[in-house]
Amino acid sequence: MDFPKVFPTSATWYAHRVSYGETDAMGVLYYAEYLHIFERSRSQFLRERGMGYNIVEQRGVILPVREAWCRYRAPSRYDDLLWVHCGVSGWGRASMRIVYEFWSEDRTQLRAQGYTEHPIVNGEGKLVAVPDWFRELCERPPSEQQ
Repeated sequence: MDFPKVFPTSATWYAHRVSYGETDAMGVLYYAEYLHIFERSRSQFLRERGMGYNIVEQRGVILPVREAWCRYRAPSRYDDLLWVHCGVSGWGRASMRIVYEFWSEDRTQLRAQGYTEHPIVNGEGKLVAVPDWFRELCERPPSEQQ
């Protein structure tokens, strides 16, 4: 996996408290839950830039997940507060890659890292070039109002 050495500058920090229902029989955050948390942090990333994902879809950009990868480095447990760092690490002509880092509450221990790749498709499911407005949205800093 080619994880970026330097995290993207236009990024979001998403706070996530591990719920009891997200843990497995060993009392740790269940591995598949990381994908749900990826999605929540992606949504916050867009909201912080002034547009909810529902509006992005209404404007004709759909972001299915083509590939997901996660490396688990240290366990997280019930009631742990995690800080998820999320940002766009790359663009293709009709795709994007978003990277994620899961940090402990004090942000000193890297718990997991991963990425998702998304083709850009329209409402009919056809691949389309990344619209300029969408790239600009993702590359702007978070807005002061949320």
